[in-house]
Amino acid sequence: MDFIKKILRLYGSLVRCIFNWVEIWFSFSLWKKIKSAFAAFIGLVILWATIGYLDRAWEFRDDHPERGAKVVNTADDVFGDSFSSIRYLDQGWDNDDSMWFYYITQGSNLVPYDFFLELEVADSQMKFRDDKNILHYRYLPQEPSDLNPDGLPVGMAKDHYDGRTYMGFTCAACHTTQVNYGGVGIRIDGGPAMADMENFMAGLASALEKTRENDEKLARFSKAVIAHGEYDDVEEIKDDLERFARRIRSYVIINSPRSTTSPLTSYGYARLDAFGRIFNRVSEHVSSPESLLDAFSRVLNPEKYEIVVNALEPVFEADDLSHLLDKVLEVSTRENLLTPKELVSLRNEIFNPADAPVSYPFLWDIPQHDYVQWNGVVGNSGIGPMGRNAGQVIGVFGTLNWRQEDSLSLSSFLTGQGLYGEHVRFDSSINIRNLRRVETHLRDLYSPLWPEDILPNLDDKRVDAGKKIFDRYCEACHERIIRDDPNRRVVAFMSGLDDVGTDTKMAMNSVTAAGYSGIVKDQYVGVGGVGDILMERKAPLAALLTKTTGNVIVTPDPDKNVIQHWAERIFDLLWTFADNEVKASMKKGTYDPATSAEPIKDLLAYKGRPLNGIWATAPYLHNGSIPTLYHLLLPKKRDGDPEDGEYRPDEFYVGSRAFLPDLVGFDYADEQGFRFDTSIYGNHNTGHEYAAGKTPLPDGTTLEPLTREQRLDLLEYLKSL
Repeated sequence: MDFIKKILRLYGSLVRCIFNWVEIWFSFSLWKKIKSAFAAFIGLVILWATIGYLDRAWEFRDDHPERGAKVVNTADDVFGDSFSSIRYLDQGWDNDDSMWFYYITQGSNLVPYDFFLELEVADSQMKFRDDKNILHYRYLPQEPSDLNPDGLPVGMAKDHYDGRTYMGFTCAACHTTQVNYGGVGIRIDGGPAMADMENFMAGLASALEKTRENDEKLARFSKAVIAHGEYDDVEEIKDDLERFARRIRSYVIINSPRSTTSPLTSYGYARLDAFGRIFNRVSEHVSSPESLLDAFSRVLNPEKYEIVVNALEPVFEADDLSHLLDKVLEVSTRENLLTPKELVSLRNEIFNPADAPVSYPFLWDIPQHDYVQWNGVVGNSGIGPMGRNAGQVIGVFGTLNWRQEDSLSLSSFLTGQGLYGEHVRFDSSINIRNLRRVETHLRDLYSPLWPEDILPNLDDKRVDAGKKIFDRYCEACHERIIRDDPNRRVVAFMSGLDDVGTDTKMAMNSVTAAGYSGIVKDQYVGVGGVGDILMERKAPLAALLTKTTGNVIVTPDPDKNVIQHWAERIFDLLWTFADNEVKASMKKGTYDPATSAEPIKDLLAYKGRPLNGIWATAPYLHNGSIPTLYHLLLPKKRDGDPEDGEYRPDEFYVGSRAFLPDLVGFDYADEQGFRFDTSIYGNHNTGHEYAAGKTPLPDGTTLEPLTREQRLDLLEYLKSL
């Protein structure tokens, strides 16, 4: 109450100052009124210009001549990658543009920064960040440079939050790729990464656990970490090792695909169920005592329920309920409250399996899209990009200090919770400023052209013939755009699941996933453009994500002073809204629209987008189930089909960066990679068989199958886009 009284007194003083100034202003002569109004206007202009100037402070650049790219020793790479030089193609970015994109923090706090520098892998003394280990997970090693003095891989950067320093992911970790051919590594900015984040996180958890448990590892690690200066003693290091190991291991377990009736959908290289993981982090951080008690009551017998609830009572009654589930798991582990079977049951009650991995989307033309993500789940108009990017950081370990409290709050007023009283605070490390800058930065990125000085020359006759085939078979869903036109717009074509016929798991998960509403229970959220829904005990996770990201972006940075954080946040919101030339519009396509009864039904669709740069984005389809563009033009083999026909492979390997220019894709026979089994739900390679005469066009017409020569013509044209 004392704090509230102070706020009210401060508010009263501010109101009195304003009234006093107004009273003085009215006592002025007309000329003085004009001069004072003009001075106030100039003051506001100067304030706005100052914020804008500070907004450009990020223009400190790193113009490393090779953009930091490191040539890798073949012996260090599990696939034996062989290239003696690295080339960048013309995509509209200079050296410093790429480097800024690689290392601009977005508020991801995966582990303490010094931990990542010194951590060893679980089974040897090799550093976890060693090039050999980084290449194992198919991230891209880099040389030290001005913005990256410790030589972290592409997309791993230093973040400062609440007085601590962390290593976290940037957008570039998932959206930068490399194509190797003829001894040259072709680096593609904005391309889909080959990264295996699923196993990277599991390996990181194991490394932290082993360091905590092994005295020799702990001694080496502690000595090296203390030398950096952020930690003072071994006990503090041990505590944080345990905390971050538990957090990351929980993340791994929570997101593990699980099924008792069918094979598990492992991700492998080049894929991630980003939405599933974002959904689960939202479920974790909206947990309230009421929602957790509800979950416990459904997985424990009454006797065990009473024991667990009594043991957790101090946690549930604490003043600070942020990171509530993490605290519950800490107490449960320390006191052995729950058996492994009960923990699994609790996981299954609270979380949804993140078992619908998709290819990392390529980023060129993203700011120009009307709707983004594989199933068009996010509108790109207004401040939509800010919410989309905030959701992405939620998924990659932004620090989320979400909690209920009773106080005066302007941010809660802006989100419909009221100015005063009980509300939910959405403090986080998510760097809205930098996310807005990244979105603006991407406007200057465009797709790479097939480099004929590195890859085989295009056959002009085949390109011309292929263009005519594209007009008939492809253009209905994949419009052409001028790749470097600054005024280009992209209207995605949304094809309903039955129409396109591809694997349905990703789209179905986005609609069917639901979770406890927790701290946002009984709040309203607009979804699908058909009205608001009230979030009951459980709610669609798409709605929970919409609600929480909306709150995050209007909650100013908690580690800045009140004037700075509100000035910056208002500037960011207004700038994003005013600067975004994409306006709200209807979706185009054959999808089923949302209704008041089914407000997110329109998400049961997949997006067709322009294909410029498609040659650099293997593997294909939304779930990466087809290794090359040539195979995409073939049918799926079905029962009764002749054995001597050409078909899409039912199994292949992913992970190699060795490019196959004749087929347009990566070497899919290298058994060092991840074995992709298309018989598993989530991995199906059916559908989108227009060129094979199996899938009707949007107007219902089924065209004749292409011959081999026609496929080669179309393939040559696709290379040229």
